[in-house]
Amino acid sequence: MGKGRILITGGAGFIGSHLADRLLDQGYDVRALDALVPQVHGSDRRRPEYLHRDVELQIGDVRDRDAVLRALDGVDAVFHFAAAVGVGQSMYEIAQYTSVNNFGTAVLLEALLKRPVGRLIVASSMSLYGEGLYRTRTGALRMNADRSRAQLQRGEWEPVDETGAPLEPLPTPESKTPALHSIYALSKYDQEQLCLIFGRAYQVPTVALRFFNVYGTRQALSNPYTGVLAIFGSRLINRARPLVFEDGLQRRDFVHVSDVAQACQRALETPAAAGEVFNVGSGRSFTIREVAAQLSGCLGVPELRAELAGKYRVGDVRHCFADITRAKQVLGYRPEIAFEEGLAELAEWLRGQVAVDRVSQMRAELEARGLTV
Repeated sequence: MGKGRILITGGAGFIGSHLADRLLDQGYDVRALDALVPQVHGSDRRRPEYLHRDVELQIGDVRDRDAVLRALDGVDAVFHFAAAVGVGQSMYEIAQYTSVNNFGTAVLLEALLKRPVGRLIVASSMSLYGEGLYRTRTGALRMNADRSRAQLQRGEWEPVDETGAPLEPLPTPESKTPALHSIYALSKYDQEQLCLIFGRAYQVPTVALRFFNVYGTRQALSNPYTGVLAIFGSRLINRARPLVFEDGLQRRDFVHVSDVAQACQRALETPAAAGEVFNVGSGRSFTIREVAAQLSGCLGVPELRAELAGKYRVGDVRHCFADITRAKQVLGYRPEIAFEEGLAELAEWLRGQVAVDRVSQMRAELEARGLTV
């Protein structure tokens, strides 16, 4: 007898499919609700080959009340992953991102009033932090380290204090005040808070997981607004240099998708997680320039060095990487895949893939709208 039926909205996607594999291995039944949007899944919108055969796939939009009610039938818990993803694109497809992310979550929550579940886990994002946590030279913590447009136009990329002294980036904890720099960040914060407010009001144990830069196999390589490693991979297998904004020294936390799936399962099964928010990262940070060089080395094309744009993309931040102390203490979460190991696995997968390189198109779209400085 199985442990119960789990619904994953957006379950045919990158993270959802890996979570489905893990849950099936642990004895759960898994249903996925996914719209199979062309930007992610291609124009034919067919069931992905990588999606486990035991996943019950229902094709439907999270904004469709009837589709959501059907998907919730007989379900014990929900992972809400369905979302439009991409900082840059969100700045001009404002209605689309707000509709899918905010309204879609609202439709799901109203459906849960008719089809109650025992637990709700929502995928949030590190993007809601804006800049990460910083420390001044005197040791004071700085929650708000925004860079001015004038500073960025001068090519001065590092956040500074009032005297012009550089700030030291620190691991960002969940207690850091959100700073919403993009429509995407706002929509993810709304998704998170909608679910937590609903959970408190209706006594549904709810957990929000703030994912950092998730990477691994099955990412949508032809989507220029997906994760940075997938974009770099798409460029490299097409023998093009990775495009890096600013000077490439911005720092990020790259977490392997299998570790994210581990955190998700723990959020499902840990009673003390209810009502809480957790960072899900690796606890390490790398510069964007470093990861571009490492991936090109893994793929055997070290001569394809990163192209430094020397421009700022509206909505981006300088440094943000995870403090995962709370996830370790409450969930028992322990990242298991070292970045070097995960990158080698990603490179091996990339060698067998075909990708349409749309990075130049993305760059042109942003520049035409004045979204690069």
